[in-house]
Amino acid sequence: MKMNMKIKLILVIGLFWMFNLTGQEITDNSYQKKVLESMEIDILMSYYAQDGTHSSVAGGEGTEERTDFTSSMVISLPININNVLTVDFGISAYTSASSSNINPFDRSGASKGEDDDDKLAIDKGVDNGGANPWYASSGASGSDVLNHGSVNYAHSSEDRNTIVSGNLGYSSEYDYFSIGVGGSYTKLFNEQNTELSFKTQIYFDKWRSIYPTELDCYLEDGLDGGFFEGVEIIGDPNYPDIEYAPTNFSLNTDEHRNSYAMSASFSQILTKSIQASLFFDIIIQEGLLSTPYHRVYFADKPDFYIEQFQLADDNERLPTSRFKLPIGTRFNFYINEHIVVRSYYRFYYDDWGIIAHTASIELPIKIGQKFTVYPMYRFYTQSEADYFAPKEVHLSTDKYYTSDYDLSAFDANQYGIGIRYTDIFTKAKIWKFGIKNIDLRYNHYTRSNDLDADIITLGVKFTE
Repeated sequence: MKMNMKIKLILVIGLFWMFNLTGQEITDNSYQKKVLESMEIDILMSYYAQDGTHSSVAGGEGTEERTDFTSSMVISLPININNVLTVDFGISAYTSASSSNINPFDRSGASKGEDDDDKLAIDKGVDNGGANPWYASSGASGSDVLNHGSVNYAHSSEDRNTIVSGNLGYSSEYDYFSIGVGGSYTKLFNEQNTELSFKTQIYFDKWRSIYPTELDCYLEDGLDGGFFEGVEIIGDPNYPDIEYAPTNFSLNTDEHRNSYAMSASFSQILTKSIQASLFFDIIIQEGLLSTPYHRVYFADKPDFYIEQFQLADDNERLPTSRFKLPIGTRFNFYINEHIVVRSYYRFYYDDWGIIAHTASIELPIKIGQKFTVYPMYRFYTQSEADYFAPKEVHLSTDKYYTSDYDLSAFDANQYGIGIRYTDIFTKAKIWKFGIKNIDLRYNHYTRSNDLDADIITLGVKFTE
């Protein structure tokens, strides 16, 4: 199912050809209301902070402390009566104690003026600090910036019963790059009380593989040089004479990951008070689906340490294909002009052995003409993947293995509350733009395997 560059190019050219056709359509319906009357700008910001005890970078044990700040802007432009161009771009910056331990022996924060021998010792983690899975190293891998952008072009028929759209986007960070292309088709029936929608999306991703430092250095220099030269390894006193555990380790020969997603949804207004919808997705992934810098420790290998950090036996290995099937429903019930109930359920299955259930409810309560308060709750539960095991449970003879607790069995609860300000007349203005709405929400997330997180999001919509 892999697609070569020629097919990718055809897909991109096809999208732009479709954009050109819809953009050149000439109509004589100046009386008709536009799909979008004027330009709209959405500014979105979020702050995320988490902590936990099962770092996948350290093989299932260690700090998962992480913070992430994200900002993005979405600009929707009416091209003409029937067509809308949407541009979305943003940036996300994070710091992570867990990912900093890709090289837990990094002491790049050492002060200047030390001689070469002292600096080398600090770089190898043999100073008085000590490498430890529960603390961050000072290396560069502890932070990164993600950039993303996309363009979407949507064409609506004159009767507003058909919508066709196409999109092209990208995201990029230090060790990962992704290009996405897709399109959708929506049809409305029964005086727009019934909606049927189909969507496809393809992502072409490329890793820049980064490995745990000790594995990478061992493959390059062995135990007699480079990183290991002059470093005290704690463990079996015959360590240099035995078969070293990373003999399983090898570099990735293919660093690509392709994802193909197809989805369909059906929505129906049942009564004046009830709206229901059904949806399903089919997702196929192929390529490098493991994360190169996730460590694994085997039960049948001896343990060795530099200071307090255990040397990896290998990095995680997972199949090169994955099939996912989410099926869900939404049910909205209008109680009165002040209260609406919004509910959601999703069943998930994949061929890695995970079965999951998600259920959520949101209760918007209108207070006055401009303010809405909406408490929310979400429950999630999943089974364990076939290839997951905690630290030092896997055997070196296994074909696939991971100690990433995202693939373990767990339950999760998320509680939150939000407040929305809406001004349909946009009387409040900044420069020439009116404020259409402001949305602020807070969520607390907790997982049964000792992961907790807090999320604050703010969204502001402006219109001309």
